Amino acid sequence: MNPDTAQMWMKRQPWIRDSDEPCLSLGEPGDFDDMHVFAPCVSFEDGLFRMWYCGARGDVGNRVFKLGLATSVDGVHFSRHSPSPVLSFEDGSRSVLTTALLRSPDGSVLREDGELRLWFSACDFPSGSSLHTLHQARSVDGVSWSTPSEPLLEHVYAPTVIRTSDGYRMWFIDVQAEPWSVRHATSTDGASWQVGDDPVLEVDEEWEHQRLFYPTVLCCDDLYLMWYGSYSAHAPDEMRTALGFAVSEDGIRWRKHPDNPVFGPDPRHDWESHYTTSQSVVKRPDGSWRIWYAARQKPPFVHKYFAIGTARMTRP
Repeated sequence: MNPDTAQMWMKRQPWIRDSDEPCLSLGEPGDFDDMHVFAPCVSFEDGLFRMWYCGARGDVGNRVFKLGLATSVDGVHFSRHSPSPVLSFEDGSRSVLTTALLRSPDGSVLREDGELRLWFSACDFPSGSSLHTLHQARSVDGVSWSTPSEPLLEHVYAPTVIRTSDGYRMWFIDVQAEPWSVRHATSTDGASWQVGDDPVLEVDEEWEHQRLFYPTVLCCDDLYLMWYGSYSAHAPDEMRTALGFAVSEDGIRWRKHPDNPVFGPDPRHDWESHYTTSQSVVKRPDGSWRIWYAARQKPPFVHKYFAIGTARMTRP
């Protein structure tokens, strides 16, 4: 690892929120996303930001997430494409969760034969099951998606996928046992995956508690960069989350930021007072960075996920 470059990424990350308001809030009463919204997945193509996000109705125990779409010209103010979802399971019980577009190593969206390719987790919350499975779907326009595939892997949550000259690489949260950890998998076609024997990132810092979740991985400065979430370990904030950061030369051995977490809730805003994870990070053409993240109010959680916010960073 180039020590100078790595050290640059170990400096403070000056994320600046653009607004005191979320860039996307709950849907109107009766819409598919009127109780919960989270997990933004953002692309920038042809001068337009498009955000796919997971939305649900019902109480926390009976939530069934479907995929919505919103668009923006500035990445800050988003409008829904439709009050209806663009992707869901026909059984009406399994949720579409934590979507990940295929991306180039630099984080830009990568189309295959003109199509977007999407991986996501699924879980049947109303049944009481905790099994999370990995699926994929394809689309030309981001609105009409193919039927979700059969499960590709089990115990997979929050994937992030890039394609390199050697094939496909995926980082995901292994939810088979506590504490949740980040694992790495490779594939030659994006459908059949080989998972590494050991986690590549685990709970081992004082601020981390119970689980790691929502890794976002891309490459810059000949390094792999990962933003990831965890719960606070300190009472009374056990249900408060924040984002940590790590760098790697090979995507397997990671070095965590010495001042983690690098981005957390803003107590000035009721809508994001306890949660800033399930994020999407994009590098802009001018060299700046933008993050979109899900937010949550303080307990008790009537809305498990409440809104989506955004912030920008010039460079560490």
